[in-house]
Amino acid sequence: MHSTLSFSQATTVPTTNYAFHSQSPINLRFCGLRREAFGISILTRSSSGRVRLSTRGRSKRTSASTGNNGTPPKSFDYDLIIIGAGVGGHGAALHAVEKGLKTAIIEGDVVGGTCVNRGCVPSKALLAVSGRMRELQSEHHMKALGLQVSAAGYDRQGVADHANNLASKIRSNLTNSMKALGVDILTGFGTIVGPQKVKYGKVGFTDNVVTAKDIIIATGSVPFVPKGIEVDGKTVITSDHALKLEFVPDWIAIVGSGYIGLEFSDVYTALGSEVTFIEALDQLMPGFDPEISKLAQRVLINPRKIDYHTGVFATKITPARDGKPVIVELTDAKTKEHKDTLEVDAALIATGRAPFTYGLGLENINVVTQRGFVPVDERMRVIDANGNLVPHLYCIGDANGKMMLAHAASAQGISVVEQVTGRDHVLNHLSVPAACFTHPEISMVGLTEPQAREKAEKEGFEISVAKTSFKANTKALAENEGEGLAKLIYRPDNGEILGVHIFGLHAADLIHEASNAVALGTRIQDIRFAVHAHPTLSEVLDELFKSAKVKAPASTSSPISEPVAA
Repeated sequence: MHSTLSFSQATTVPTTNYAFHSQSPINLRFCGLRREAFGISILTRSSSGRVRLSTRGRSKRTSASTGNNGTPPKSFDYDLIIIGAGVGGHGAALHAVEKGLKTAIIEGDVVGGTCVNRGCVPSKALLAVSGRMRELQSEHHMKALGLQVSAAGYDRQGVADHANNLASKIRSNLTNSMKALGVDILTGFGTIVGPQKVKYGKVGFTDNVVTAKDIIIATGSVPFVPKGIEVDGKTVITSDHALKLEFVPDWIAIVGSGYIGLEFSDVYTALGSEVTFIEALDQLMPGFDPEISKLAQRVLINPRKIDYHTGVFATKITPARDGKPVIVELTDAKTKEHKDTLEVDAALIATGRAPFTYGLGLENINVVTQRGFVPVDERMRVIDANGNLVPHLYCIGDANGKMMLAHAASAQGISVVEQVTGRDHVLNHLSVPAACFTHPEISMVGLTEPQAREKAEKEGFEISVAKTSFKANTKALAENEGEGLAKLIYRPDNGEILGVHIFGLHAADLIHEASNAVALGTRIQDIRFAVHAHPTLSEVLDELFKSAKVKAPASTSSPISEPVAA
């Protein structure tokens, strides 16, 4: 999805029809999903400590279940079948066609998945409105620019239509792009019935069976609703319902202060609502770098009509009915004692997302999910219950839980296609950026400062931190948007970029210079020679890299020879 969506609190996930198999707490915070950052692996290890996986000869590493579920077909209907037509599946399909693969994509709902229909795309439409409203409502901001604006208002249905129309347009674009390239769109719910074999169909109709040399699972996720919360879709809602903007409540409680909760607080407060955050951890915005969180709270929460309760669970939420308001019962996260009861007009559940892997037929190939997530290795290859690779089966995106973002799913899908067409490829998840589209925006790539210090202590190296302010940037000041900070976490011995965090105007666009540097392995001592147009916001990053104190010299040779002007 996957989107700017993230996760705010540790919650106990019950066994549900979403195929969770554990009662143990699952931390749904955004950074908690970055397993690669800490070398955490779910792979089975032998007594010698070696991982029982190999990048070569994988056709010989057959799953123990293969022999029990029929023999793989000798000829196939497709080179590649993708189950799920979200952003991840779409990216994989387009890259597969480019590589010459006969490709089909199975979708039981609508093309575009969560991101396009119920996530990043419609939420950006609402946030575009909130940004305009916030600017027009700021008399101080307008006066500083010499502008006079009468009272700003909005039409709720018009705002909702803008979000819906954008989703429809992007959904149509995705569908048309696949059709134009010859991707077969198969309508129905896909189920794996055996090696390299999938059935699909609609309820009440006869199933169709198709075969493929390789299969990618890309079924995404659904909103996670903790036990005790009754969602009616009207006054107690998830992000799926909130994006329809069927009404704007006077007072709304938002359970969870991660990406989802923060973005909706930006929308609701701009449209006139009062917001109360309910956060299980002791601080708001727990998934962000602590310094960025502190500044963001000062700008995004404290001046607005927002209050909050931290260190508490919303153990029971009852929808409004019979003239009574929404009732929210709060329990102390540590003592488990009742702490408070809130009466509000609406409640938004923003506690993260759960993988949608129910009904995939994983039992037919001896695959057992872990809290609903499909276990995979670093190449997105699915691992069965015995720790062996399932031949020709991959899983990308929210369904594997490595990094629950739409663009991460797409990148994983492209990586898989590279592998099945003969080029080994491993995605570096620490190079994948993330953004929260509040006003101002927040973005990040790599490690937070606490994560970097933990890694440095474990591996025996030093880290340094550099910072620059938007208040020193000409373009930001011209826009009267000088509130902001850029932070660089790096190794002073060799110039490696460990993490970059930005809070400020267009932070979501600025982060890509840093994320691309991480992806390409570019060191600070080299990137500091890059030239940035003046005056632009990109100079915030320019100053950030130039302010870093790196001991290592710049590279003596460059792959590109720069001509000298005569």
